[in-house]
Amino acid sequence: MPDEKEVSILLENSGVLYLCATPIGNLEDMTYRAVRVLGEVEVIAAEDTRHTRKLLSHFDIHTRLISYHEHNKITRGPELIERLVAGENVAIVSDAGLPGISDPGSDLVVLAVQAGIRVVPLPGANAALSALVSSGLDTALFSFIGFLPKNKKKRRELLYSFVNSPYTMVFYESPHRIKQTLTELKSAFGDRSAVAARELTKKFEEFIRGTIESLITHFAEKEPRGEFTLIVGGDTINQSHETGEDEEKQLSIEDAVIALIKNGVAKKEAIKTIAQQRGLPKRNVYQATLGIE
Repeated sequence: MPDEKEVSILLENSGVLYLCATPIGNLEDMTYRAVRVLGEVEVIAAEDTRHTRKLLSHFDIHTRLISYHEHNKITRGPELIERLVAGENVAIVSDAGLPGISDPGSDLVVLAVQAGIRVVPLPGANAALSALVSSGLDTALFSFIGFLPKNKKKRRELLYSFVNSPYTMVFYESPHRIKQTLTELKSAFGDRSAVAARELTKKFEEFIRGTIESLITHFAEKEPRGEFTLIVGGDTINQSHETGEDEEKQLSIEDAVIALIKNGVAKKEAIKTIAQQRGLPKRNVYQATLGIE
C-alpha cells in the first residue's frame, strides 16, 4: 500500500474528468469549449457511442469513444477511474444535455470524487432548466424530479410525497407515457398550472401551457410526439407556514397519515412524508400513528 505522500503524488498527476454538455436538439448549442475539450481528451465515455459518433463527426472530432451506460457502469466505471488515475483526461457525455442528470454519469462522478480526481463541468444545454425558465411558472424554488419510477407503487409514493410542496416541479417524460403520467399527476395533485415543453431547441419546439386537466384534454385530441419536459406548479393552498394558517385548522398527524394511506401510499412512506412536511422527527409521527393498522 502506498503511503500518504505516494497517494498525494499519484492524485496530483491524475487526469481530469470533464462533464460535457451536448446539444438537446440544436447542434448550434454546442459550446466552443466543449468542442475543444472533446478534441483534446484521451477518451470520451458516451451513453450511446453510435449517437455520439454522429456528433463528433459533425465537429470533426476524432477522439476515441468507449461506452459507459446504465448496463455496464459497474465494470466500466472503475476502468475509467484507472485511466484517470494513470493520468488520462476523460470526458463523459450523455445522449443529450448535461451528463449526471437522470443518467449514470452521476455514479462516475461519485467514484472520481472518492478517488480524489478533479471533476470539471462544461456547462451547456439542459432540458429541465430550458423548460423551467420558459414556462411562466415560479422559478424561485423548484424540485427536479426527472423520470418517475417505473414501479407503480413507487411512482405513487413519490408523487404523494410532493403533494403539499410549494415548489414548482420538473419532470421528464417520453411521448408514449405522458398521457398516463398526466393522469397520475391529476390524481395526486388535483388540477394545477402545468406546461408541457416538447422538442426543445428543435424545429418543432412547442410549449403547451395551461393546467394538468387541459394538457390531458390536449393530448386526448392530439397524439403526443417528441420528448417532453413537464413543469407543474407547487401547492398554493395548504402552505400553512407561508399563509399563517392556524395549527388547529390542519389535519392531525394521524389523520394526515391516514389520508396518504387511503391514496395508496405505504404507511412507512406516509410517516416519512408527513414528518418532512411538518418538520417533525419521524419517531414523533410514528408514535402518533401507532393505532393505524
